[in-house]
Amino acid sequence: MKHLILTITVALLNSLMAAHAGEAAPLKAHPKSKAWPDLFAADFSNAQVPPGVWSWKDGELTPKDKDEVIWTGKEYENFMLDLEFNLEPGANSGVLVYNSELPNWVPNTVEVQLLDDPAPKWADVQPTWRCGGIFAHSAPRKQAVKKAGEWNRMTIRCQGPKISVLLNGVLVTDMNMKDWKSGKKNPDGSDIAEFEPRPLAEMATKGRIGLQGAHGGISTHFRNIKIKQLD
Repeated sequence: MKHLILTITVALLNSLMAAHAGEAAPLKAHPKSKAWPDLFAADFSNAQVPPGVWSWKDGELTPKDKDEVIWTGKEYENFMLDLEFNLEPGANSGVLVYNSELPNWVPNTVEVQLLDDPAPKWADVQPTWRCGGIFAHSAPRKQAVKKAGEWNRMTIRCQGPKISVLLNGVLVTDMNMKDWKSGKKNPDGSDIAEFEPRPLAEMATKGRIGLQGAHGGISTHFRNIKIKQLD
């Protein structure tokens, strides 16, 4: 009995220490997000949106032709973002978090990659470009994206420098930006793209959230885009 009490006490202490340190258990399931606020209002009143590019139709948010980002009107930190996306064949898009500078967003943003992995045009792409990874920095643990034309669900949790990504129920990314101290090499020794020169460890962990437009003229459709701010 004493051994059981000691075991429970230690477990509780470890849990409290982890919480105090800002640690969180890995994402295991998509949240019940139906009641969460929408990231973007139907009239775009809370968004910074390029004219004539993004539109709603039957609950779907889609960019038209141009690769221009829709951004939130305000900055977010410590949040969980839950959404669905549908890739057109060959699509290459992204969910952008922690943007700290506009319009020079590329080196000042963390991008969760959205890619039609099975498309022949992406057959030889670098692992850090695969769907669900942190673009140019961290390859997803598994390829979990569905074929083009099917809806995927993604949950992104951002808590300080720690970012976790759940794609179709699979934990594909669980990383700490503080481990990326170089702007040229990833911790595993792989190269970082030249247009992403800023070390993730130096980047802000608060900023705007955005969705990338029709990169290469190929659209990605979004729906049920929900957000919850965390303590």
